[in-house]
Amino acid sequence: MKILCSAVLSMEAIVVFLGILVAGTNGDHDNKTLIFILGFALMVVLFLAVGTLRRPWGLTAGWILQIPVLAIGVLVPVMFIVGGLFLVLWYAAIHQGTKIDVLKAERARQIPPVG
Repeated sequence: MKILCSAVLSMEAIVVFLGILVAGTNGDHDNKTLIFILGFALMVVLFLAVGTLRRPWGLTAGWILQIPVLAIGVLVPVMFIVGGLFLVLWYAAIHQGTKIDVLKAERARQIPPVG
């Protein structure tokens, strides 16, 4: 599960970075510096959240980070769609990853250790 979730958060950070570049350069917003600062801060927090997946609260942090990613849609409207897709990917990574972890543990019990 952690591998799938870390992949989703990492890709989400890259997409946020690209979305903020679009908002800062092509958007019609007055304070471009603030947009870049907030976007880069969110990107860094998303990358740091990958490291928190080892902790019990790491998945909760990932769920919470989905909110500001969706909120970027205020600056770049297409990000509402992209953020929604990442929300679905995050859900799928958790649920499918859990199933994969159970299957791996079951298989490890069935195969005798070598040595």
